[in-house]
Amino acid sequence: MTNQMTKAVCTDSVDKSTLPARLAWKTAAGEWSLDFTKTVIMAIINLTPDSFSDGGRFSGPEEAVNAALAEEEAGAHIFDLGAESTRPGSARVSEQEEWSRLEPVLRGLAAKSKLPVSIDTYRAGVAEKAILAGAAIINDIYAGRKEPRILEVAAKHGVPIVLMHMQGDPDNMQVNPHYDDVVTEVHDFLLERARAAEAAGILPELIILDPGIGFGKNQGHNLTLIKHFEQAMPKGYRSLMALSRKAFLGRILGGAEPADRDLATATANALAIIKGADMIRVHDVRPNREAAEVANAVLAAV
Repeated sequence: MTNQMTKAVCTDSVDKSTLPARLAWKTAAGEWSLDFTKTVIMAIINLTPDSFSDGGRFSGPEEAVNAALAEEEAGAHIFDLGAESTRPGSARVSEQEEWSRLEPVLRGLAAKSKLPVSIDTYRAGVAEKAILAGAAIINDIYAGRKEPRILEVAAKHGVPIVLMHMQGDPDNMQVNPHYDDVVTEVHDFLLERARAAEAAGILPELIILDPGIGFGKNQGHNLTLIKHFEQAMPKGYRSLMALSRKAFLGRILGGAEPADRDLATATANALAIIKGADMIRVHDVRPNREAAEVANAVLAAV
């Protein structure tokens, strides 16, 4: 299917005029807000020994908390804590192990920072325990398909939830991924999951959609989704681009290792912001904050 046909199919996209520029919500742990008049930056804090980019980075919870606070100083607006790797071929961990990794860092951040904490989990039980312990956002790579009750948890506590597109599972998603039209298929999937979230009682302004760069997609799919981000994202919801240090950037750079992909990440994020991304999820906040400032200045120009 040509790009012209893709653009014609995805007419239901981009318009966010009904959404508040400043999102505010409450949990038992406090009051939270995000300002969408500028790009919202989500700082990745991996608490896993086997993540593709920085697995095993922290020797303990205190080091992870201090690293997160450094990213806040660099300009982060949200912390995203993940305690189970989702890289291709990664091993699953038990709910108990996931929570044991998350809890001390979450409680440490709740005591030392006023930023909202997102929990990168697909488990409803982990999400609920995290919210009760101070988390304010859920980030679910399965978009509520793995454990549908996670949508009910988000609705019950009135928290934002990120719903991501993924073809397959982490253990098989990169085995010859195929689409007839990746833009339309991602758009339609995200729209269906957003409507499922609304049916569970989640307000549209609390739904954030992520096209899932690198999750069941090859390099061509990833680049097409960046180029046609406006058409891929259903209208009426906020959007997140999470492409930090992904393998396709390394291939473009001729084999660069994950830690050497931050400039490419910032460049790709600037393009995504120009195309309409509201949020970016990154490993290194400072270069991406600067890229976002340039992109936002271009968007504000006459």
